[in-house]
Amino acid sequence: MIITEDIKKFITIALRDSQLSGELPRVSFVDIRVEKPRNIEHGDFSTNIPLILARVMNMSPMEIAEKIHKKLDNGIFFSKIEVVNPGFINFTLSNEWLQSSVEEIINSGEKYGDIENLSPKNIQIEFVSVNPTGPLHVGHARGAVLGSTLANILEANGHNVHREYYVNDAGNQMRLFFESLYFRYIQEAGVEIDEPDELYAGGYLISLAKTLYNRFSNIPLGMSKDDAIDYLSPFVLEFILSDIKKTLSKLGVKYDEWFSEKTLLETGYFDSVIKLLDDHQLITQKDGAIWFLGTKLGAGEDTVLVRSGDGGPTYFGTDISYHHQKFVKRKFDQVIDIWGADHHAHISRMKYAMEGLGIDTNRLKIILNQIVHFKSGEETLKFSKRKGVISTIDDLISEVGVDSCRYIFLSRSSESQMDFDLSLAKKQSSENPVFYIQYAHARLCAIQRSAISKGLRANGDVSLLNHKSEINLIRKIIELPSVVAYSGEQLEPHHIAYYAFDLARLLQKFYEECRVISVEKGSSELTASRLKLVEASRITFAKTLLIMGMNAPENM
Repeated sequence: MIITEDIKKFITIALRDSQLSGELPRVSFVDIRVEKPRNIEHGDFSTNIPLILARVMNMSPMEIAEKIHKKLDNGIFFSKIEVVNPGFINFTLSNEWLQSSVEEIINSGEKYGDIENLSPKNIQIEFVSVNPTGPLHVGHARGAVLGSTLANILEANGHNVHREYYVNDAGNQMRLFFESLYFRYIQEAGVEIDEPDELYAGGYLISLAKTLYNRFSNIPLGMSKDDAIDYLSPFVLEFILSDIKKTLSKLGVKYDEWFSEKTLLETGYFDSVIKLLDDHQLITQKDGAIWFLGTKLGAGEDTVLVRSGDGGPTYFGTDISYHHQKFVKRKFDQVIDIWGADHHAHISRMKYAMEGLGIDTNRLKIILNQIVHFKSGEETLKFSKRKGVISTIDDLISEVGVDSCRYIFLSRSSESQMDFDLSLAKKQSSENPVFYIQYAHARLCAIQRSAISKGLRANGDVSLLNHKSEINLIRKIIELPSVVAYSGEQLEPHHIAYYAFDLARLLQKFYEECRVISVEKGSSELTASRLKLVEASRITFAKTLLIMGMNAPENM
């Protein structure tokens, strides 16, 4: 039950009927948009299709709107359909249909909000994918929450979703990390050694070196530095990835696969993709390096794929082969990458590379999550991993809890920078939107427990739900499938967070104005009806919280 899609179908049928009858010219028309008006006096939904068609039909928008309106039937869905200047058609849902929706939601149960999809896609979402050089920094939490929630949304839209973490275990940053760790390890052994030119700072590295030394104290000292690093690195990688996995699991983030960058090199896949680019005449050798000729496709500059000197692949080089592998070998219909804002320049390069390899770039969607500014009240907090001042996701979870982390990161579009106020996130009051939303669910559960204790059942006549606050709450709960569908189409999870807050606000209004359990004489039927609305609302809250990866508490 996606009401916006149903309205689109009604408009499409009316528009085609008007064309078949000769009242409107037979021209093709674009996808019809149905949106909620800002002013509820303009109805529940509105379309601007007459304004869109005015030019191609060579008619006034109002005339087109009137022709379409004539073909529209109110039926049981609408109490009113009207045409308004300068050419909108507004739809007001009937109370009868809204009331019947309560029964439908209850019958759907936990499946409410799931979309039936006759053409599901195989979609891969790759997110977080931080170099495994230590605990996950708070700066990566937003991408983790965004990716996991988007995966939930796409699954609710009926798609097959594969969640993946790309383990950068073959790059220069990892080599620098291992050399820094080797230096700390040798120090732990009491051996004098020159400090590397570049050194990862911080207590974490020193602590990890102690752990290594306690386990391998009699082995690497007799080896060369390179041999010692090769020997220790698998253990170190496993140790760090284990911590990363625990942290993400704690945050409610799960993965189907942890894909190793190194396997692209060891299996020869990287070399095969370089050859493909060469076959397409998109490779050149210059200054001892191998370059991707992106300028031949319209890029502003060419990019190094294989470095001169050590002959190792660049991050961009292995990333091209990784993406080719996703599309060609694993045959994903769509690939979604969630990157930090600092990867902006990488987007066009990757798109050009996929184009050069014959892959439809519309199948690749890249979402950037912007910077988060952490605050405590008016104080701005600053963190720096490389300088040894680390504030981790684990720290953040300990400070404010998982649910606050998830909701607050979802409460803004990923395209917008945001402030995360730790002091607000910890408040146990309606000032904190997380508390406000979860308390709404807990309140509904409390009402149901009270009803059960009094022997009351949710078996009333939904046609009694006529109070303004009841109708407004129903209007909101029927929106969930449309919000899920829109969030999936736009790849924008923040719409779910906005919806949850609006739903909580309307529930509060209903709670204040409509006593659910009443002992007054003659109120039993209305109580039984309102208990149905309570159950439909609880189902909607539970599904919304589930999609956001949050708990739906029954007590608070």
